[in-house]
Amino acid sequence: MVVNLAEAKSQFPRLLRAVERGKSVVITRDGRPVAPLVPAPAARRKARLGGMRGKIRFLPGWDKPIGRDRFLDGGL
Repeated sequence: MVVNLAEAKSQFPRLLRAVERGKSVVITRDGRPVAPLVPAPAARRKARLGGMRGKIRFLPGWDKPIGRDRFLDGGL
């Protein structure tokens, strides 16, 4: 949704409700975009110690040393 500055000033509560529903609003001045009004990022969960236990598996030999040439060639 694109609105000019005057409309944004007079309709701010309505624009905020639209943003709360997931829409993005671009505020313009003289037809040029000035500022985006976007939904806030979703709250992140805190990482739990051991939260990935049992979900990650290492293949045999994952910790085997590699040679310098293979490392520098990117042939991991």
